[in-house]
Amino acid sequence: MVVSMRVSRVLVLILAILIAAHAPLRSEETHPPRRPERLLRLMKQMTLEEKISLLSGKDGGQTRSIERLGIPSLRVIDGPLGVGWGVRAVAFPCGLAMAATWNPDLIYETGRALAAETRAAHRHVLLGPCINIVRTPLAGRTFESFSEDPFLTAAIATAYVRGLQSAGVGACLKHFVCNNQEYQRSSISVDVDERTLREIYLKAFEGVIRNAAPWMVMAAYNRVRGRYCCANNYLLTRILRKEWGYRGVVVSDWGAVHSTVPSALAGLDLEMPGPGRYFGPPLLRAVRHGKVPAEVIDAKVFRLLRLLDRTGLLGASPAEISAGQLSLPARRAVARRIAEESIVLLKNRGGLLPLDISRLKSLAVIGPNAAVYRFGGGSSRVTPVEVVTPLEGLKRYCAGRVRIRYARGCTLVPELQRVPGRVLHPQLSQTKRHGLHARYFATIQPRGKPAVERRDPAVDFDWGDRAPATGLPADRFSVCWSGVLVPEETGEYEFGMISDDGCRIWLDGRLIVDHWSDQWAVPRTARCHFQAGRPYRLRIEYYENSGAAVARLVWRRCDSASIREAVKAARRCDVAIVFVGLSENFEAEGRDRENIALPGDQDRLVAEVAKVNPHTVVVLITGSPVSVEKWIDDVPAVLCAWYPGQEGGHAIARILFGDISPSGKLPVSFPRRLEDTAAYGNYPGKHGVVHYREGVFVGYRHYDKHRLLPRFPFGYGLSYTRFVFGRASLRPSDSPHGLPLTISVTVSNCGPRAGAEVVQLYVHDVASRIPRPFKELKGFRKIFLLPGEAQTVSFRLDKDAFSFWDPERRRWTIEPGQFEILLGTSSRHIHAHRRWLAK
Repeated sequence: MVVSMRVSRVLVLILAILIAAHAPLRSEETHPPRRPERLLRLMKQMTLEEKISLLSGKDGGQTRSIERLGIPSLRVIDGPLGVGWGVRAVAFPCGLAMAATWNPDLIYETGRALAAETRAAHRHVLLGPCINIVRTPLAGRTFESFSEDPFLTAAIATAYVRGLQSAGVGACLKHFVCNNQEYQRSSISVDVDERTLREIYLKAFEGVIRNAAPWMVMAAYNRVRGRYCCANNYLLTRILRKEWGYRGVVVSDWGAVHSTVPSALAGLDLEMPGPGRYFGPPLLRAVRHGKVPAEVIDAKVFRLLRLLDRTGLLGASPAEISAGQLSLPARRAVARRIAEESIVLLKNRGGLLPLDISRLKSLAVIGPNAAVYRFGGGSSRVTPVEVVTPLEGLKRYCAGRVRIRYARGCTLVPELQRVPGRVLHPQLSQTKRHGLHARYFATIQPRGKPAVERRDPAVDFDWGDRAPATGLPADRFSVCWSGVLVPEETGEYEFGMISDDGCRIWLDGRLIVDHWSDQWAVPRTARCHFQAGRPYRLRIEYYENSGAAVARLVWRRCDSASIREAVKAARRCDVAIVFVGLSENFEAEGRDRENIALPGDQDRLVAEVAKVNPHTVVVLITGSPVSVEKWIDDVPAVLCAWYPGQEGGHAIARILFGDISPSGKLPVSFPRRLEDTAAYGNYPGKHGVVHYREGVFVGYRHYDKHRLLPRFPFGYGLSYTRFVFGRASLRPSDSPHGLPLTISVTVSNCGPRAGAEVVQLYVHDVASRIPRPFKELKGFRKIFLLPGEAQTVSFRLDKDAFSFWDPERRRWTIEPGQFEILLGTSSRHIHAHRRWLAK
């Protein structure tokens, strides 16, 4: 490598460290920097002020540009379940659904589809995947995550990242690290011992870093052992960069930076969003005063330029960066395949499923999750172009062959609906015109002369990171809507706003909702009695500070929906399918659930339907485990369809009627009660600290240790066909320690249908000087077999499969002694095993 003699010693040193010191990681080879020397020459031409300007974002989820040097803005977008921020795009199934496929090849395709969607939205980095371990089912972002197990998480995330980056879009691995709850996430300090940190919470990150080299890693909001993740030198520099050799960009979560010098020296590269509260002028002053060395800034800038180069932005003309088109049929097909392979058959007594359409005359479709599109809330929310709900999917599948009766039966609480424009009027004298008078201000307070004045047909906006109108900024704007509300039905209502950020509502001059502060898109409501036909004077104020912008006027009737109607429909039909579960009102970024119970009257609904129809199927639409204890013994068949994305209705219908045999497996354990979960008693923390006293015994490791019987174990899932395992064979290598070793087993499809099975490999340390989990997942393979077909599955196990983190030696250790290698179809269903002696 030849570098001009005019290049400073500092830049030469940066080149040596960042380019030559580490061998290229696998996914980085796909898009290597074109000419590292070119990046150094660019840096040489930059002033210190320009370098600092690149280290914090600006409005709209993008970095700053330097036009005189041809350095463009890097534009990021949420993720990880599709392109967010108000863009209409393909809504993929949730993270747990992706992991429930246990199919890395399919998730690689998903990554490529997500990359195409991201490019079509003119973005360059997708903020995902989220790989935080599911420590408690109550965590608000459980639906975004992959699993309670780090091995499964790493395998799925590695495929996701490789797929995304193979198409030239950067992945942003998040949230590093221990962001395992939303309660007090911006300040909570995680007290976790080193072994638990290494084996459970860092392990998945390490696997993805080493095997997929994501171009960006996001530092979390929370603190670990008292220090914020964005200023945690131990995590960001000693482990991430020095131990694992990570060479990409470290970005803050939005608003997660709390310091200038500590964060800069710890290894944080980019503060998001703008305008650079800590990495703007304060960082410039810190460099000039000698508190932050100039070479530290240069290293950060080099990594950012390198990312621009990898995404094809540096030196490219707009015509060279192809955007493409959102929501193409091929990508919707990928979303449907994920939904199909993720559906888990939890129970099938008497072989009720699959349904035989030739023998059905009528089908009752029941439940609050049947006729609506359900998803988790927060930054991962995607607005789809078209949605196929479960009801719509069944109607299309059964069209002209089976009569469908629909009854909602009950509601989720709160089941908030958009206030329709037909009940809103700009003035009392203008009741023939619908909507409200709107005044938009280019300030955070709705005062003075508005920048835009218009009539909005309804208050139902998700602007994402875009300006609400020409002449307004994308951030730091406000709106005042005024007019008249004329309800159509008399009754008690929950009435209010879902807003990101603040909102205030006056009804007939009385302030009924007052939440004038930054917040995620969460509902703020008041209980009101409305009389049909009576006009109510309405005034709404809203402001947006930074990031996403959502303003939605919502309400719901508080009168309880009739279960009797659902029971009547179920009694008259051959089969009843009840869709229950959760929604964004319960699972969302920024807040955790209170319990694992199904909200509202859903348990009662299932029980009442099951009493009158012995052919009742329950389908769970949820992003995390829920309790099924009140009715599980009374229904013959149960499916878990997760949040299945926009194509979920098609997938559910094809599984119910047997076009596809279910092959999903649980990536998390389903408990019988909350008290049985690992974090119970050590969550959500007190006095700003949460203690991970359960240690490495998370998820199925916890159930094994305490000999608890989960309702449905990790890795569990039934099929419409039957698989049989043969005897396992073990073959050590010729090395002195016998590693790596190969274990093989033959699996046969002895049933009547084609189907897929997931062969799962667990390792059990028979005797150890420190407490170890009874078994740990160390391999899996999904195989597709025709009836009568057999396939031999082999696994190659190296030292990592048998090692633990030794707190005394501070390194990974494998002890001599007996190990048992277990092969099965869940953590509790083992069908073959072999012993191996480690020397």
